[in-house]
Amino acid sequence: MNILLTASVSESTTLGGFLSFVKSAFLDFGVNDAIDIILLTVLFAFSFRFLKNKKAGALIVGIVVLLFVYAFASLFDLPGIKFILSCLFQIGAISLVIIFQPELRELLEKVGSRSLKGISSLGDKNSKKQIYYRTIDSICKAVQLLSVEKTGALIVIERTTQLDDILHTGITLNAEVSDALLRNIFYNRAPLHDGAVVIDDGRIAAASCILPLPRRTAVEADLGTRHRAAVGMSEVSDAVIIVVSEETGIISVAKECELIRNFSSDTLRKYLRRELLRGERREEENN
Repeated sequence: MNILLTASVSESTTLGGFLSFVKSAFLDFGVNDAIDIILLTVLFAFSFRFLKNKKAGALIVGIVVLLFVYAFASLFDLPGIKFILSCLFQIGAISLVIIFQPELRELLEKVGSRSLKGISSLGDKNSKKQIYYRTIDSICKAVQLLSVEKTGALIVIERTTQLDDILHTGITLNAEVSDALLRNIFYNRAPLHDGAVVIDDGRIAAASCILPLPRRTAVEADLGTRHRAAVGMSEVSDAVIIVVSEETGIISVAKECELIRNFSSDTLRKYLRRELLRGERREEENN
């Protein structure tokens, strides 16, 4: 009976202490705390978005797993594991800076450039929307002509996933999107016709880029290299990838490990507007 009473009192005390802590936290919550939480959320979100498609991202996952193992060892008092992991963390702190040096430098550069870009682009949402409409129209016109000519093409339209690793495999262009330029790039005697064109923010960022082949998704045996590369790219990013078959002229789109075939110029235009300009669905339907 005494044991039950002691346990009940202990539980009551613990619960009361927790409720007091929660109450004091809410009462003491101020503007500084709100700003602190917002800034931390933005920092973690930006860092996760930057690292999720980098090779460093896999290493980050491994570090998080080791932290959970260390917490487990501390909770159950496992001195051997705690000693080994503590030594590993002490050495690893310096090693991480060396290993992640390129990523850290690129991250800081992106923070600065995007901050300036965000400030300079305030109030330009309508202008950016018009750029996307022109870009989509140019892509659809080029793809239609390439399909008629049975000229193979592979176009990657970047969305939220950063494709810096892919851009580094090609030739930087940073050119305005036009149907004439796209047709010239994919002309079978042009030096840049092999590989993919990557479009970012309404501009052709690079051409002749190498895309990864699929690893997880089962693809049909009769698919060519372009289609396989498109599916592989859709495995590691949320990009929309357009493929024109050199043999049949069929227009296909790969997205989220799925290959959708037999697009026309009109259906491709509607699909791209829906995927790239989700906020403009009503306007698209009216058009």
